[in-house]
Amino acid sequence: MRPNFFHHLHPPTIAAAQARLRHTLGAGGAAIFLVLVLAITGTLELFYYIPTPENAATSVQIITYLVPFGGLIRSLHYWSAQWLLIVSAVHLLRVVFTGAYAPPRRFNYLLGLALFVLIMLLNFSGYILRWDQGITWLLVAGSGLLRAIPWIGEAFYYTLTGGAQIGGATLLHYFALHLFGLSLAAFILMGWHAFRVRRDGGIAAPPANIRAQAERITRSELVQREVLAMLLTGSALILLSVISPAPIAAPLKEIPVTLEQSAAPWFLLWLQEMLTWGNPLVWGLGFPLLILATLALIPYIFPQPSPKEIGSWFPPSNRAAQIALGLITLLIIVLSLVAYVR
Repeated sequence: MRPNFFHHLHPPTIAAAQARLRHTLGAGGAAIFLVLVLAITGTLELFYYIPTPENAATSVQIITYLVPFGGLIRSLHYWSAQWLLIVSAVHLLRVVFTGAYAPPRRFNYLLGLALFVLIMLLNFSGYILRWDQGITWLLVAGSGLLRAIPWIGEAFYYTLTGGAQIGGATLLHYFALHLFGLSLAAFILMGWHAFRVRRDGGIAAPPANIRAQAERITRSELVQREVLAMLLTGSALILLSVISPAPIAAPLKEIPVTLEQSAAPWFLLWLQEMLTWGNPLVWGLGFPLLILATLALIPYIFPQPSPKEIGSWFPPSNRAAQIALGLITLLIIVLSLVAYVR
């Protein structure tokens, strides 16, 4: 088969052992597919969405109930965003737990981590665009965290909300941030990240001279596997969207003073729980930034995985990095569960 554009996005051959689904978990390819679904469905939603406080929630209802297949398109967009967060987290875990961040992949690991942060921010801003009663915690507590930043917090808050208080300009600012700021940055980083994977030789594996298994597969076979995985992922996504439509709530008429009856979305429940501990500067900004810094420094301050163990699950040589990431993951899960059951 003559290689086409999609084939040239991959190295000519890759190690067969590291190309198996039980090694990659299909997370990287699934993430790219979900981004494409988000781009297509989000573009279709733009034909009917109106980014004003008076019309945003109503336009979402029109998309859901009146536009032909609008409910399906919106549900596909919503669930793709949720899955993308989960798949990206799984991908991060896989990279660390298989030592796939070792040189020359350290910089690409940082690109992937930055992309993961952007995906969280895109979910954050995407929730705000609904402008219904389900976004209260994000709108008030999430935006308000900026004010806890010393010296520059008020300026950031003013820029994001369009004034000293949340008001009419806030939604338009979030819309611009979501569409032209975060989305554009995410597409650039995703392309850069994929290019670096291609440049670094594909999936991380031990050097050829010490590799236990010499078998390799061609990029044609890899593309066939990826297409099959996309078909399966797309089918599951459509099924979920039909069975469980995206949530919708009554329009947000006024900004509440307290947050007693509101809750964070599932991916920020851990942050909501930490904010109950005290100072928002420490627990809402400082501690999450400490977690992010620890993750970013994994390729630099922790022992490097042995070359012969790269690409194998849980290599003993990078046990410290595995423990650090495992503890961070466990902490976030436990805090999320505590906040959920409150």
